[in-house]
Amino acid sequence: MVARSEPLIFWRYIASSLDRLVGCLDDLDAESLNWRPPAADANSLYALTMHTLGNAEENILEVLCGHPLARDRAGEFAAQGANLGVVAARWGDLRARLETGLAELPDGGLDRTYQHPRRGPLTGREIVIVVARHAAEHLGQAELTRDLLRASRKS
Repeated sequence: MVARSEPLIFWRYIASSLDRLVGCLDDLDAESLNWRPPAADANSLYALTMHTLGNAEENILEVLCGHPLARDRAGEFAAQGANLGVVAARWGDLRARLETGLAELPDGGLDRTYQHPRRGPLTGREIVIVVARHAAEHLGQAELTRDLLRASRKS
């Protein structure tokens, strides 16, 4: 029996949340993708998804794997989309890069301390936990946003 590496065990849960998050956008038109609940700081499904993908990319590929990126975190929340195609393409590409990055993490990579740009020093294990938690939190938020969107359309 081949043991799975610890980073790929985390990946299974991260990928599941991100797959489901992207799935929340299935069959939505541009208006629905960009619809925001009537709260001052609420985000659209499109913005939530782009932000969550950006978070996973930054934390895993840049912080943990050392690949330089130019993330526009504020822009993720302002993003608007015309259809699922852009998100699906981004996720398809990113999914493969994230899995490869975690699979290639050297032994001890989860125990090493990394400098996070906003959170300060974190171990690699803490970083993947942050990504898993963040993805799950925004998945729940997206599912509620989609329910609110559907309810608003029934009125």
